[in-house]
Amino acid sequence: MDFTECYGDTMSSVAAAARSGCRRRLRRLIQRGYSVDCRDNRGWKALHEAAAAGSKGCVQEILFAYVNSLTHEGESACYLAAQRGHLEVVRFLLRAHADINQLTNDLSCPLYEAVNNGHTDVVELLVSEGAEVNRMHTESCWTCLHQAVYKGHSVIVHILVNKCNLEAVDDHGITPLFVAAQYGQRECLEILVNAGANVNTQAADLATPLLIASQEGHQGCVDFLLDHGADPNLACSHEWPQFPIHAAAEFGHIGILRRLIADTDRACDRDEGMVSPLYMAIHSNQSHIVKILLREGYSPDAQDCSHTLGIHSPLSLALCHTSEKPYSESVKLLIAAGASLSEEDWMYALATDETDLLQLILEHRWIPRPELLCVALNQIHFAGCWLPLLLKAGLEPSLLLQPHMLEEADSEVLNYLLEFVNWSTVAPLLKHILDHRRVEKTWDPRPCFDSIPCLSHICRLQVRTLLGPDLLMRTIKISPKRFGLCTDELCNENKSLLAVF
Repeated sequence: MDFTECYGDTMSSVAAAARSGCRRRLRRLIQRGYSVDCRDNRGWKALHEAAAAGSKGCVQEILFAYVNSLTHEGESACYLAAQRGHLEVVRFLLRAHADINQLTNDLSCPLYEAVNNGHTDVVELLVSEGAEVNRMHTESCWTCLHQAVYKGHSVIVHILVNKCNLEAVDDHGITPLFVAAQYGQRECLEILVNAGANVNTQAADLATPLLIASQEGHQGCVDFLLDHGADPNLACSHEWPQFPIHAAAEFGHIGILRRLIADTDRACDRDEGMVSPLYMAIHSNQSHIVKILLREGYSPDAQDCSHTLGIHSPLSLALCHTSEKPYSESVKLLIAAGASLSEEDWMYALATDETDLLQLILEHRWIPRPELLCVALNQIHFAGCWLPLLLKAGLEPSLLLQPHMLEEADSEVLNYLLEFVNWSTVAPLLKHILDHRRVEKTWDPRPCFDSIPCLSHICRLQVRTLLGPDLLMRTIKISPKRFGLCTDELCNENKSLLAVF
């Protein structure tokens, strides 16, 4: 076979350009992705054509293309050597004019990979040879400094801080210092701060390094940031005034919480428009944090957060989060600390067959104010549960002598209530209701209600009135016993109570 004759239909476009000696055309073809490896019928490639034509410029272009040839993933020889830490190979390739900043398909480069894998000597070489240090890489848009901090390569961070933009941000507005705080890289954090990085930088969502360190539980980072000017009172959310103390409370980091309690403005405790950290602790069921905050003087009532969180008090939130148990530990702590109860809270305690919560409330509270009795009167279906407890706690029985109560209460509940009043002096309207129920046989009155109360009963009622609810609560042990299974039990219960007086 004759290998001296070249068949034109076997020669590639790149080889033809090399033969012609047109360096510009050759470069343009290579940049467009044309291969330099195609052979003609003689086995010649573009390099052979350029050499045979004596075109030094074309030979250089082809050699550059070889040294920068890419894999299917866009990886160059320099990239692969840097990734694996082969210092001498990287140096040799750079001498052969390898592209030091060649990007892969996923936007990585030789320096980024050397940083990622902790190859300090390769990083030093690439930086000294002029590698781009501030370019954003991968989908997260991190710089090499972000990645070095994330991996905790403190020596590499030392190398980069003098070359890199310390305030470079990724697609979420996060700086390398923020990354150090987030992942607990205390040594890297110190290097960045000492190099002048902003400790109060804020991400796109306003989160600060102090907030993220408090959230993640990095005590050392929190202490260092606070000692170097981090502001614990900088709002960290677009939606509500969130501070680092909220993150510490939500995630239960006790040591960090104690440090932040000392440094955070107490305006967040009760001021309007603020949010107490109690809300966060309760929301995440951190009862030990609730206890600490209350001991440190945070108000159990906090502030009304209806407009910011849709909750008007910490107690309401705690009651909403109560699941299987009658009440959570946080509910117990708040009530013991003196939390106020709204109508909604009283409803939660009264509109149930369970009396545990009501008993807890009455152990730490007076009976509900008269204006809140409307809650009880709207829950007559459960009166068999709450009536004995409220009466034993000193509730004035006559306050319950309302038409609605007498019309709706079942027979035994009605009998129990009348035992605590002078039934012979009820108002005509109420007496009419009782007579009507008697006729309709929806009420089975006790025989004593057909006569005037005895003197001893009148005296007991008077003594009860004179003592008032304060002394009654101090002298009577409240029993959670549910009301009304049989008349005898009711009588015994009532007699034991009245006998105290």
